[in-house]
Amino acid sequence: MKKIASLFFALTLVGTSVFAGGDGDKPVKVEEVGIGLNIGDEAPNLEFKDPNGKMVSLKSLRGKIVLIDFWASWCRPCRMENPNVVSAYKKFNKAKFKSAKGFEVYGVSLDKSQDAWVNAIQTDELMWTNVSDLGGWNSDGAATYGVRSIPANFLIDENGIIIAKGLRGANLHAELQKLVAN
Repeated sequence: MKKIASLFFALTLVGTSVFAGGDGDKPVKVEEVGIGLNIGDEAPNLEFKDPNGKMVSLKSLRGKIVLIDFWASWCRPCRMENPNVVSAYKKFNKAKFKSAKGFEVYGVSLDKSQDAWVNAIQTDELMWTNVSDLGGWNSDGAATYGVRSIPANFLIDENGIIIAKGLRGANLHAELQKLVAN
């Protein structure tokens, strides 16, 4: 009910023009409509190009547990956290979850350089879904999720609901382990 009231209030303030021109899957900036990014809120959809130029939507991963991981090739803390995310991906990608069909990472890069981004993906062996609009700090993804510093992440369930955020190191593994079927 809280989500419906928030959405109604946001639509009243800004009108439906924010949503015009699409099926509602276009990224909408948090500051434009006050979308909630709290645990229990539905994660806003994102849709950006992968390194091969193919558009990949966050919603296309529904049914899986997904870590939305905001990072950049130039971000030292991000690069230092990447081995942990790789380890979690290898451990949980094929795991049997209570109600989800696997685990995926949706890596959103805040790079401006395609070459630097692709080189970092290869160097760090980031074998999951990687996307970017190459907008740097002006990335629509960062604006949509209110990302002001990186690394930043959001863990969403198979229905697209935010279930945790800001997970690093062992905390990421522990949260994923809680979701694994016994």
